Amino acid sequence: KLPAFYANVVLLNVSNLPFRLQKLKDMFISKFGSAPKFYVRAPGRVNLIGEHIDYCGYAVLPMAIEQDILIAVEPVKTQVVQLANTNSLYLDFNTNVNNIQINKTKPQWHNYFLCGLKGIQEHFGLNNPTGMNCLLDGTIPPSSGLSSSSALVCCAGLVTLKANGKTLSKVELAEICTKSERYIGTEGGGMDQSISFLAEEGTAKLIEFSPLRATDVRLPSGAAFVIANSCVEMNKAATSHYNIRVMECRLATKLLSKSKGLDWKKMLRLHDVQTKLGVSLEEMLTIVEEVLHPDPYSTEEICECLGISLEELRSQILSQNTQDVSTFKLYQRAKHVYSEAARVMEFKKICNEAPADAIQLLGELMNQSHISCREMYECSCPELDRLVDICLQFGAIGSRLTGAGWGGCTVSMVPTDKLNTFLKNVKKAYYQTNVQRLGVENNSLFATKPGRGALVFVEA
Repeated sequence: KLPAFYANVVLLNVSNLPFRLQKLKDMFISKFGSAPKFYVRAPGRVNLIGEHIDYCGYAVLPMAIEQDILIAVEPVKTQVVQLANTNSLYLDFNTNVNNIQINKTKPQWHNYFLCGLKGIQEHFGLNNPTGMNCLLDGTIPPSSGLSSSSALVCCAGLVTLKANGKTLSKVELAEICTKSERYIGTEGGGMDQSISFLAEEGTAKLIEFSPLRATDVRLPSGAAFVIANSCVEMNKAATSHYNIRVMECRLATKLLSKSKGLDWKKMLRLHDVQTKLGVSLEEMLTIVEEVLHPDPYSTEEICECLGISLEELRSQILSQNTQDVSTFKLYQRAKHVYSEAARVMEFKKICNEAPADAIQLLGELMNQSHISCREMYECSCPELDRLVDICLQFGAIGSRLTGAGWGGCTVSMVPTDKLNTFLKNVKKAYYQTNVQRLGVENNSLFATKPGRGALVFVEA
């Protein structure tokens, strides 16, 4: 019997295990010589709108998808964690639970598991944590912008929690997993982990921060959301693109704060500036125009504006993998964040009020979001832009990149009566005209609906 906090626990009799779970169990027995005691599932997500603003403190609007990370687990008496993957491309790994080492320079799959493991261990101060045998099966395309890495961190956190007989609320779990994913070097904001735990079937969620909370957002019934993978992979932890954007937003926060006489050393997020000034998002956009210039800022100019040395900039503000960056675009990043934050709130308002032209209005917001991501945040790529154009050409009302960008997926809003024709035409135009993408469209192009959050399965 599981602790009461598991709101969505499913108790399953062995004979009723779905095919995927049964297959995972058989592979586990073959691998470890014994049966798993429980299973943990954490979903991926698609962000409908609100890109690159969670780490700035602003609300986002994602939903969980059916694709997930699933782990079969057997707690063991030895203090060793053995990790295996149903995909032979991901090599086995084992380590002592009292000596967790996470290699930031090599973001291999097992390091994401170790993030979740370490996060729970440190939260509870576990001196003698339980060893485990774990077999992982994933259906989220890697490096696709659908949060496969965060789903793995969340799954590992939940695995460690259950194996050690501890309990936490879903909000606490989301916050711990957000912090623990930073062990691998990605300065994320918390959207991915929050929706993985807080998602509910049938509804998207407005995720807000400080404090973390989730509000149902009912999507219009006359449209489907379609995910299309550009087939360009981008790993956030393996490059500095993502962290550079985080630092640019942090630096913009510092300069805006100082210009308004605020205690800039304590200000980390663009949302903090708006809160302290007590102004609207529209007014913040005006302030950005007044304070920041469109030309890139050199590190020397930033130091001069803040009255600090280059060494202080590097040691007190910049992340480890942005130490050698010489120029930063502050105006463009701040403009994107404040305008995107306004689009999220407008998206939610339209969904709540459900006017007759809701689908058209939501589509326009998605299109504006992609333009801003492409031009102001520069996190798109030629393949994503082409895919967005194709989707709009064949009937999508709105289409945009989703996830970190620089590759990965688009999400498009398509009227349900045009869905089949849309899928057929996009397959032909994007996937079947390219040799490298031939044959992958069935796994790369699909309509989706809001799924449920993280689950623990045990055998009754």
